[in-house]
Amino acid sequence: MRAVHLFAGAALALTSAWVAAQDAPESLLPKMFDEPAPAPSRAAPRPATPRPAAPSSAAPAPRSESTPVVQAIPSGTPQVPVLAAAQQQDDGTLKRIPSLEELERMSPEDFEALLGAKVVIDMPDQARRSIDQAGLLDESEGGLRQDSLAIQNARLIQVALSGNRGMLVSRWGHILLRRALASRLQPPRGMSAQDFLALRVSLLLRMGETDAARAVLQDMDIADYTPAIGSVVLDVYARNADFTGMCPVMATQGSLREDPEWALSRTICEAFRGNSTAAISKLERDRNRGTMDQIDVLLAQKYAGAAGKSRRAVTIEWDKVTGLTPWRYGLAIGTGLEPPTALIANAGPSYDYVTALAPMVGLARRAAAADRAAAAGVLSNTAMVDLYSQIYADPDVTGEWQDRAESLRDAYTQEDASARIAAMTALWDATGPAKYARQVLTAAAAARVAPSADLVDSAPALIASMLSAGYDANALRWSTVVNAGSRGWGLLVLAAPGRVSGVDTGNIDSYVDDDDSTNKRRSAFLVAGLAGLGRVDDGVAERVSADTGAGIAGTSRWTQAIDSAAQRGDAASVVLLAGFGMQGDDWQRMTPRYLFHIVSALRQVGLDAEARMIAAEAVARV
Repeated sequence: MRAVHLFAGAALALTSAWVAAQDAPESLLPKMFDEPAPAPSRAAPRPATPRPAAPSSAAPAPRSESTPVVQAIPSGTPQVPVLAAAQQQDDGTLKRIPSLEELERMSPEDFEALLGAKVVIDMPDQARRSIDQAGLLDESEGGLRQDSLAIQNARLIQVALSGNRGMLVSRWGHILLRRALASRLQPPRGMSAQDFLALRVSLLLRMGETDAARAVLQDMDIADYTPAIGSVVLDVYARNADFTGMCPVMATQGSLREDPEWALSRTICEAFRGNSTAAISKLERDRNRGTMDQIDVLLAQKYAGAAGKSRRAVTIEWDKVTGLTPWRYGLAIGTGLEPPTALIANAGPSYDYVTALAPMVGLARRAAAADRAAAAGVLSNTAMVDLYSQIYADPDVTGEWQDRAESLRDAYTQEDASARIAAMTALWDATGPAKYARQVLTAAAAARVAPSADLVDSAPALIASMLSAGYDANALRWSTVVNAGSRGWGLLVLAAPGRVSGVDTGNIDSYVDDDDSTNKRRSAFLVAGLAGLGRVDDGVAERVSADTGAGIAGTSRWTQAIDSAAQRGDAASVVLLAGFGMQGDDWQRMTPRYLFHIVSALRQVGLDAEARMIAAEAVARV
């Protein structure tokens, strides 16, 4: 092997010399000035040739006769492929050094076959990143403590991550879980760093956090990838419609997987490396062989056709397509196509999250998808306002989306507070997740409304809008306006930091009496949140919640696990278990007992702000 490396170094040295020789400046003079004509030999002077007489016009013109040309037989050995001609000998040396042209045509795989060893790209130690600290957020940047999971049971963490389907009932729970997954955390004892990273990235994808998933994945060096990461890496770039992002992985870790999608991705990367013609031909062969469904290969051809000069018209027909996959959707939006609305509607909310984050998608489609994304926690208030600002400034976007953008502008710019609230109320005229998403959209505008007794009827909706984006200080200004025991009061006593006064049995009973939710569920969430925050006696909370048919007493394996983690001060485990317990597509899936344990555990590990926002959200969305 040492001999092989020495010969490889010699090859690089020789190629450098050849490059220098080939790059020598060329003369711009005509060829006749390149070299002087050779002087005639004096030993044998050339005899003068008599000039022939001019032919007479009557005489026939002489005919030119063709002379057979005999081509010389080429000397030397015939050309053979470089790998066959430059194979290693028994002593480990090469039979010959490949030429510069041959080296240029060789792929990394050819080098490995030629040298008989895997090509390793060395990096200095100071340039390498620790595999035990992969993530985006350090503790000083708002992330969780790095060693939070270091002594935790690996099996428990694996279940909490892999068993989470990614759909949470709480927007604030989603935001908190995303923050934990993006933190620089050491893997739990008994779990490799690669397996831990793959579990985190996979959950981020299921949550619709495609940008965060890609950023966390890219924080680990490609050289450290294992098959566990290989199982999620293609999905990450497919959901981001960034298939060229796979090319660095293919160049150094192309053997992580052997499946049709992986092979087609490798071909796409070949097209963007400059071999577009050969790549298109290879994709056509794959289509004829039925390597994947026709729609999958045709989309790959359309994507690869954007590279190089081999532009080829590819017709995409969705008539026979019955389902949508991340591969299909990523290639479609990456090439400017729009799958049928019926396919997207039946594919699930995760595709709406992708659409809302995709900059290449039209504004109207992004706005429609943003209602789900904002309600889930994927989009912030700032992102929503930015999106609608683009819609307002784009004259090509008309109809209901332009009307909503104008209403949002009125919510900020109207001088009269009643007019601004009227504009916000028009935006809130929706049902399901869209209504809460519009409250996220108007959060900053609601925070600009000065508290007034004349606006007390609008206070609960304004407070809910402010708390959806974390404007708790602005919301608390309304505490002097709302009546004790009212719906607005219930939101404020949950959102207020520190010690809160006025939470007595009489006010709680008044709240319960005015509760118009199904089975008094809003009241059950109120007392469960207050008990979790330590603002009401557990006995009172149990009495009220029991009257609604949903008591907070009782234990399960999940409640025991999250309570134990809270007692140890293990914030990361508490967050992962809280996310596991908040799974569902609606707050009707959440029980007051689970809400009590989640809020209590978060408060015990120092995540008081998140506990308050989750408790207030539960009351606001029921």
